[in-house]
Amino acid sequence: MACGFRRSIASQLSRVLDLPPENLIKSISAVPISRKEEVADFQLSVDSLLENNNDHSRPDIQIQAMRLAEKLKCDTVVSEISTGQGTVNFKINRELLTKTVLQQVIEDGSKYGLKSELFSGLPKKRIVVEFSSPNVAKKFHVGHLRSTIIGNFIANLKEALGHQVTRINYLGDWGMQFGLLGTGFQLFGYEEKLQSSPLQHLFEVYVQVNKEAADDKNVAKSAHEFFQRLELGDMQALALWQKFRDLSIDEYMRIYQRLGVHFDEYSGESFYREKSQEVLKLLDSKGLLQKTLKGTAVVDLSGNGDPSSVCTVMRSDGTSLYATRDLAAAIDRMEKYNFDKMIYVTDKGQKKHFQQVFQILQIMGYDWAERCQHVPFGVVQGMKTRRGDVTFLEDVLNEIRLRMLQNMASIKTTKELENPEETAEQVGLAALIIQDFRGFLLSDYQFSWDRVFQSRGDTGVFLQYTHARLHSLEETFGCGYLNDFNTACLQEPQSVSILQHLLRFDEVLYRSSQDLQPRHIVSYLLTLSHLAAVAHRTLHVRNSPPEVAGARLHLFRAVRSVLANGMKLLGITPVCRM
Repeated sequence: MACGFRRSIASQLSRVLDLPPENLIKSISAVPISRKEEVADFQLSVDSLLENNNDHSRPDIQIQAMRLAEKLKCDTVVSEISTGQGTVNFKINRELLTKTVLQQVIEDGSKYGLKSELFSGLPKKRIVVEFSSPNVAKKFHVGHLRSTIIGNFIANLKEALGHQVTRINYLGDWGMQFGLLGTGFQLFGYEEKLQSSPLQHLFEVYVQVNKEAADDKNVAKSAHEFFQRLELGDMQALALWQKFRDLSIDEYMRIYQRLGVHFDEYSGESFYREKSQEVLKLLDSKGLLQKTLKGTAVVDLSGNGDPSSVCTVMRSDGTSLYATRDLAAAIDRMEKYNFDKMIYVTDKGQKKHFQQVFQILQIMGYDWAERCQHVPFGVVQGMKTRRGDVTFLEDVLNEIRLRMLQNMASIKTTKELENPEETAEQVGLAALIIQDFRGFLLSDYQFSWDRVFQSRGDTGVFLQYTHARLHSLEETFGCGYLNDFNTACLQEPQSVSILQHLLRFDEVLYRSSQDLQPRHIVSYLLTLSHLAAVAHRTLHVRNSPPEVAGARLHLFRAVRSVLANGMKLLGITPVCRM
């Protein structure tokens, strides 16, 4: 992509350097726009050609760049060749640049940037993404928000690139907490409250039974016995557990609908309670299971008895653990999906857990363990509602919608909306996602309500506002579109900067596909919005000659299209009015 310009440059370079064009394409990058000066459109890093050459006596990079530039010639595509710091720079014929980029954006639609030569030859893979994974019978905590929006972004990006993606929500629906909850509900539960507000009531029961268990050993003992009954398949205990699970999933699905997130499969640790026993037998048959003095079973990952490299896989009473169930789930998914890649999206606190799970799979003889990847993320701090420290996601979503409605009501330019609540929610979610995605995923970050709702600056509100403004422009002057447009009408610096930036979209998508970091796309879209704001102020459509107005409308339409594409990948629904 970059509209075939990169391939055209690579073809000329391949003749001079006697290298296949495919080897050169990724060394040719679109040049980031500069406010100070008009820059070239593409550059070749000479250093990247010499990466495999470890000879320290190699000639000076600058001399190499100049020698290479001298051998190259301008043609119908490249209008100017120059050198920079260790680079050869290429300027594309301005009229060709304008016509080709705008046509490509409109023709490719949602696929713009994805048909690039950067992705050519990319094998289509089967990819499993496990994300969100809240604990059943506990309210959806904001801690799960990051896993949900990051996993959704990764799945969106992989799907856009043509891979076959399976989205799995692996619920925390088994384990000792259900012993506590079952006992707690028998002591403090009310059926009416459970039906009217399931997660709230189960949360209250769970908090109360934990307090009681800390003071009363009999309660703790009852909880342990209840979980044992679950593991042994007791019908009465399982019926109560099933009710908790079903009610919880119904609540979660309502919240996922608000977030615009869907799953192909809702599984959970409970699915693997029997298969985890098979995993224990398999580990034992391979001589990998070791019993401790306490009666638990462990796997020694060091091979030499190092106690710090031991993973516990069975309790002393024979019941399974989180690690055992994850092993069973991984083996089951391989059988079911035959995946090329499986990505787990959880907080960085689980880094060691996944390292151990992947390592155990390896020593069990599963070579595909190297296809498993953990994408860790940091913690959100300071996300509180006006009512205090309660950080349930639904409370945060309601607060965002309420504050956004108040903000929109106070702005004079706000349009009459058919559904102001839905618009407020979409703008608020964009604000939340952009604040989260601006930095490295691994970093903790301080949440700020004030920053979230700023309409100017690098925020999600600004992205939504830009999209709505450009959509309004199309609605107002839509009849002024021409089937063709005069490229000579788009040669102002503001137009050229936008075209150069549109050229870079495929590289940004490529970078995000390599490291799974959404910040590249966020940064790109924010810059695009700032460029559009400048152009909107200076390149007027109203009262311009029809030919000029038509060309400018084509430009703004292209910006809106790419803006919408990028926002959708991030999990944001672009609004058309606000």
